Amino acid sequence: MTVRVLLADDQALVRAAFAMLVSSAPDMEVVAEAGTGREAVELARSARADLVVMDVRMPDLDGIEATRRIAADEDLAGVKVLVLTTYDTDEHVVEALRAGASGFLVKDTRPAELLDAIRTVAAGDALLSPGPTARLIARVLRSPDAPAPTPDGPDCLTERERQVLALVARGLNNTEVAETLGLSPLTAKTHVSRMMGKLGARDRAQLVIVAYESGLITPGER
Repeated sequence: MTVRVLLADDQALVRAAFAMLVSSAPDMEVVAEAGTGREAVELARSARADLVVMDVRMPDLDGIEATRRIAADEDLAGVKVLVLTTYDTDEHVVEALRAGASGFLVKDTRPAELLDAIRTVAAGDALLSPGPTARLIARVLRSPDAPAPTPDGPDCLTERERQVLALVARGLNNTEVAETLGLSPLTAKTHVSRMMGKLGARDRAQLVIVAYESGLITPGER
């Protein structure tokens, strides 16, 4: 299966470099390029993209709002968004994840890592860079503007699902979750899938946000 990629960045040189890299992969195809967030939303639909590589800071419509519109569009339900940022401490990344992004990478990542990231997000398997993501969310939730946590956490989950959610939010993949809880990898994967359905989460990135914002895990907790 070929992943149809839309590149959204306001710098033409950056788009050209990414386009060369993505096009060099036999399992990927660049179907369109956007210089603004508004163009990204329009092209995600017209170019039938599977995944959008989205810069956070763009003119006309920033990457966060563009991500939100893509995630909210039922016709684009299968489109994944991979956010690119200059720094992994960029607080806008948390907003992008809340808006529906499936993960993020910093722009100075190695070429092979970007290609692996696209494959991972397109497959819907896991949140990218879980360590930096969790640390970033924790730091943002320490701020005065952070949402108040719900002490009881997601009430719709079973106790086992809450355990799985806590581990996912700490960056563990399905195999690691299974080993920690003494489950089979398939059972861990099933728990994750059921949680996403109950919580209306698009992917693991959304689960991390839910775990922190509900108070299931608190910033700095090990």
